[in-house]
Amino acid sequence: MAQMNLHSFDDYVDELYGKIGTPERDAMEARLKEEVHAYFVGEAIKKARQAQHMTQEQLGEKIGVQRAQISKLENGKSVITLPTMSRVFKALGISTATLDLGKLGKVALW
Repeated sequence: MAQMNLHSFDDYVDELYGKIGTPERDAMEARLKEEVHAYFVGEAIKKARQAQHMTQEQLGEKIGVQRAQISKLENGKSVITLPTMSRVFKALGISTATLDLGKLGKVALW
């Protein structure tokens, strides 16, 4: 019977993107972090919109974009800018937001 060579997931990640600390690995991890943040912001938008029984089209009309753009935001397929985030959340009735900068404190976004 043939001998199986087992490799850890970390070994494959190292092979594909380089070791931790290399420019390629750092770039991949930065992209992954952005995608995770986009997903969570999108989920927050979706939950707030659905809580108000609003369609994507209705939200889009309120802020001046197409339904497809709202879909991309909600699915984390589009990086949202702070001005767009402000328009979206204000349209959903969320009038204030803060950014937690850890030891530096909190900053009011709108």
